[in-house]
Amino acid sequence: MANIEHIFEMVVHFCILLIELAGTVVIVWSMFRGFVGFVKKDEDTRIQLAQGIMLGLEFKIGSEVLRSVIVSSWNELGTLAAIILLRSLLTLLLHWEIEAEEKRQAKQELHELALQDLEEQADEENEEDQP
Repeated sequence: MANIEHIFEMVVHFCILLIELAGTVVIVWSMFRGFVGFVKKDEDTRIQLAQGIMLGLEFKIGSEVLRSVIVSSWNELGTLAAIILLRSLLTLLLHWEIEAEEKRQAKQELHELALQDLEEQADEENEEDQP
C-alpha cells in the first residue's frame, strides 16, 4: 500500500511540474510577444499580454489545486490556499484590465469613425457648394 502511495505522489509531482512548466512557458511567450508588439506599437499588445499572463496564471492555479491532493499538513494547506487566492485575484484583476482596455479601444474606434463621417460630410458639402 505504501508503494502505491509513493507511486501516486510521484505521478502527481510529475504532473504538477508539467503544468507549472506549461504556465511558465505561456507567460514567457506572452512577454516575448508583448515586447515585440510594444516595439511595433501594436494597439492590441496590452490585451494580448494580459490574456497570455492570465492563461499562464490559470495553469499555475491548476498546478496548485493538484498540489492540494498531496499536502500533508494544515500549514501547507493554508499556504496553498493563500497562493491560490493571490493568483486568482491576479487573474481577476487582469480580466478587469482586459475589459477596460477593450472598452477604451472600442470608444476610440467609434470616435475615429465619427470623425471620418464628419470629414466625408464636409467633403460632400464642399463639392455641392462648388459650381
